[in-house]
Amino acid sequence: MLLCVSTGQIFAHSNLQMPFIPTKFQSAVSGGSSGDGYLNPSKIQSGGSVRFALLSEEPLCFYECWGEASDGSVRPFRFPDDPTPADIEQELGPDYTRRMNREDTGPEPVKFAMAVPVFNHETSAIQVLKMSQKSLIKELDNISQIEDYENLLEWDFVMGKTGQGLTTEYTLRAVPRKPASQKGIDKAWAAALDDGFDITRLIGGGNPFKEAA
Repeated sequence: MLLCVSTGQIFAHSNLQMPFIPTKFQSAVSGGSSGDGYLNPSKIQSGGSVRFALLSEEPLCFYECWGEASDGSVRPFRFPDDPTPADIEQELGPDYTRRMNREDTGPEPVKFAMAVPVFNHETSAIQVLKMSQKSLIKELDNISQIEDYENLLEWDFVMGKTGQGLTTEYTLRAVPRKPASQKGIDKAWAAALDDGFDITRLIGGGNPFKEAA
């Protein structure tokens, strides 16, 4: 059964072979207009790729916008559902304003995004893969609905990137896992869980790897 976590809530699907993204979020990805702990597709070099293993069939789904402080620093603000302007204003508070778009004609749009813990084979470390790129989210969702990939946790994935800026294109494909790598994956994931890993902390702007003191 495939589940999706959204700010502590779990959305269950009754069918065996179900989409990776739950029904309530499908419209957000269907057409239309980093620290070391994070795997960000946009940070991949053009022509490069990264191989990773999913560690959960429960992606954290949310909507995200960016706020900017008076000193120029920026931070993401995340919501369990598509927020209204009033929701955003309340969450940003007095210290942040909406970041402007490329054309400087208005605030950046709110984007649907998802995050899931992964094992990065390049670094042999647990990371959080956060994606707002619709092409990648849709491709992962499509793969999840193919019978051969019923258990996504048994496969590796290779994510690639070409181009820059507005010409950027991403690719994602499932590949067989090397049996020798499973022991390292299990050990790293068990250690992260023992240390208190909780991906739902992302919604409040917290660190999924460590609870705030």
